[in-house]
Amino acid sequence: QAHLVESGGGLVQAGGSLRLSCVDSGRPTSDFDVGWFRQAPGKEREFVAAIYRSGSTAVYADSVQGRFSISRDNVKNWVSLEMNNLKPEDTAIYHCASRYPGGSSYLLYDSNNYDSWGQGTQVTVSS
Repeated sequence: QAHLVESGGGLVQAGGSLRLSCVDSGRPTSDFDVGWFRQAPGKEREFVAAIYRSGSTAVYADSVQGRFSISRDNVKNWVSLEMNNLKPEDTAIYHCASRYPGGSSYLLYDSNNYDSWGQGTQVTVSS
């Protein structure tokens, strides 16, 4: 059974950086595609970034393209999200999620295609 845990959130000034990590203590992360989603107060959950099980393909939301980078280490069983040049509008709870691999990369964008979720980590960016 999956048990995803995120870490690395915090408070940072605009322009700063944070690195989030996602670890699954219940099953090998290396067997699954992993995505990051975020939800700000009063807003719907939105896609941030995702990466194939193999690490061969990564996709990003337009709002974070060029600022965020997703990577994974299938030996150490973690996935990270490097966030640079953070903006106040990046403030949200960030969740990692995993899904069984397969299908087109466009499936990575839809939260309904993920079956396991972490509790999230808060990221706050001050102006």
